[in-house]
Amino acid sequence: MVWISGWRLASAVSNAGGLGLLGAGSMHPETLVEHVHKMREATDKPWGVNVPLMYPEIDRLIDLLIEEKVGIVFTSAGSPKKYTQRLHDAGMKVVHVVSSSKFARKCEEAGVDAIVAEGFEAGGHNGREETTTLTLIPQVRKATSLPLIAAGGIGSGQAMLAAMALGAEGVQIGTLFALTEESSASEAFKSRCTQLEEGDTMLTLKLISPTRMVKNDLYNRIHEAEKEGATVEDLRAILGKAASKRGIFEGEIENGELEIGQIASAIKEVLPVSAVMKQLIEEYDAAKERIAKMDI
Repeated sequence: MVWISGWRLASAVSNAGGLGLLGAGSMHPETLVEHVHKMREATDKPWGVNVPLMYPEIDRLIDLLIEEKVGIVFTSAGSPKKYTQRLHDAGMKVVHVVSSSKFARKCEEAGVDAIVAEGFEAGGHNGREETTTLTLIPQVRKATSLPLIAAGGIGSGQAMLAAMALGAEGVQIGTLFALTEESSASEAFKSRCTQLEEGDTMLTLKLISPTRMVKNDLYNRIHEAEKEGATVEDLRAILGKAASKRGIFEGEIENGELEIGQIASAIKEVLPVSAVMKQLIEEYDAAKERIAKMDI
C-alpha cells in the first residue's frame, strides 16, 4: 500500500471497525512519525504499521516505531527473525506476510504472533511461487497453528467468508481500500483502476521482485524487454526513478508503475471507507445466511 495508506485511510479503516495500517514503505522516517501522531489524533481504535524489511533505513525505522510505542507491526518482504524478539521486548505484536507454507513455518519459528498468507492475485510486490489464495490458505493452515490472515484477491464479503472456510481467522484487504476516497493515491490512478477489465493486470519484474501491475506503456516496455532476455540492470533502467510514486501518487498513468490487485476489475466506483466496510459486512452476513440454507 505504498503511496496509498497514510493516516487518513488507515484511521478511517480503524474507525469503521477494521485494523488500519500505515504503509511505511513509501515514507521517510520523519514522515512516518508525522503520520503516527496524526493517527493518534484521528482514532482511538487499534491500528498498526506495515514495514517492508527491505526498507533502506530499516534499523532507524524500527527504532522509531519502538520509540513511538506503536502497538502492532506487520512486516513483509524479508525474514522476520531479526526484529521479532526486539519488537516483542518493546511490547509490540508482530504479524508477518508470507506467500508459501515454507515461509509460514519459518515465521512460527521466529515467534511472530500471526501470519498473513498472500496469494498472487494481490497487487504490488508478490510471491515468486505464484500460488493463488484459494490454494495457499488451506496449505498454510496445515503448516502452522498461528492465527492466519488471508490476503490476495479479497474484495467482497463473499470472499471473506470463503477465506475463513479455508482456515483463515481474518482477511487483509488492499485493493478495495486503495480505491476509496480516503486513499492518498492520485485521482487519475483511482479512475484508471476502476476502468480495468479482467486480465488488465499482470505479474511482471520477476528478476527483480515480482510485481502485479496494470498494463500500460511502462508495462509493455518491460514485457518486451523481458521477452528479449533483459537483465536486472536493463529492467531498472526502464523503470526509472520512483516508478510507483510516479504512477500511484503522481498519476502518470502510462509511464508510471500502477500497482493494483486482480480484484480491481470488480471495483467500478470510488466510495468512502465507511461505505466499503458496511458493504463488506452486509455481503458477508448474506453469504453466511445463503450457505446456511443450502441443503448440502
